Amino acid sequence: MKKSVLVVLGFLLIGIQACKQETGVVSEKVKDGVFVHISHGTDDVHRALMGLQMAVKMSEDKDVLVYFDITGISFVLKDSEEFTFDGFPGSKTQINKLLSSGVTIMACPGCLKAAGKTESDLMDGIKIADKENFFSFTNGRILTIDY
Repeated sequence: MKKSVLVVLGFLLIGIQACKQETGVVSEKVKDGVFVHISHGTDDVHRALMGLQMAVKMSEDKDVLVYFDITGISFVLKDSEEFTFDGFPGSKTQINKLLSSGVTIMACPGCLKAAGKTESDLMDGIKIADKENFFSFTNGRILTIDY
């Protein structure tokens, strides 16, 4: 009896594997995604630049989405200065590196409005936040880093 159960299980496993290969459903390793939330800007430049630096580092081998809200939106405005803090690349340097790497950077529309700004005030390449993008930027797990 044990032998026949093992034979049936063996054929079942072979059949499942053949089905996967035939339908093109072969398990492939997907990259995890990192959602970097930056809610500080000129009020805590160190914190915001650390968030950007982590996004740059993570984007080397992870899918990354960067989301700016609250006072963090001050970093992604056209008229923003290059914010610096000892030991960190400047804000525009890091944002441009992320954008050129294909990383999506978004700003909260409500926070823009609260600051008296609109979408037209954003740097080129920065998008208005869309909740669907919060879930579709990666196929792996979504890990969050909050600054």
